[in-house]
Amino acid sequence: MSWDIALRKRLRHEQARFELDVRFASAARRLVLFGPSGAGKTQTLKMIAGISRPDAGRVAIGGRVLDDSAAAVRLSPQQRRLGYVFQDYALFPHLTVRQNIAFARHRGWLNPKRAVEDDAVERWIVGFGLQPVATLYPHQLSGGQRQRSALARALVHDPVALLLDEPFAALDTPLRARLRDELRDLQAQLKLPMLLITHDEADVAELADEVVTLHAGRVETMPLAAA
Repeated sequence: MSWDIALRKRLRHEQARFELDVRFASAARRLVLFGPSGAGKTQTLKMIAGISRPDAGRVAIGGRVLDDSAAAVRLSPQQRRLGYVFQDYALFPHLTVRQNIAFARHRGWLNPKRAVEDDAVERWIVGFGLQPVATLYPHQLSGGQRQRSALARALVHDPVALLLDEPFAALDTPLRARLRDELRDLQAQLKLPMLLITHDEADVAELADEVVTLHAGRVETMPLAAA
């Protein structure tokens, strides 16, 4: 497994400008992009996923080129086959847990039916212990249940890698610790490459095989083994 990332993007907001120039390479299975708020971590993750477009750059994961401005290569987010978990989980409020998970495999304009039957969806509902809440809506869930639902949605289409944007930021300290353990165990079980962004040193200590430190849109330190 390898991450080969080189991305440049100029962002403007009113009179403010932000220059993002991020370059790193790593063979880590669990790679953490670490830095303070405003460092450019989320923007970098979105460009890797294909949600945001860089001004120039290259993204290759596992030797597969997903984006290369010099070679005029740009795969869509769907073609990249990357599981993405947003910081706020981005669950659809009008869909049940089962429908939210099924949405990742759904094609067409209509939402999945409440009684959707899909073996892959059921696998992750069972795997994350979501059977008791499968018919509930996001506002009826605990923080941990929302995170597990978002993870299930990200994993249901068999991604080649998992991208996580501050996945524990909205949780209280005891729940963060428990869900870090769950995520570490899940990654080890699936052997799925994972790139996680955070500003929390506890996430680094518990989850990182290697760390890339980002500050003000630049890589401050190249990957080093986490302590």
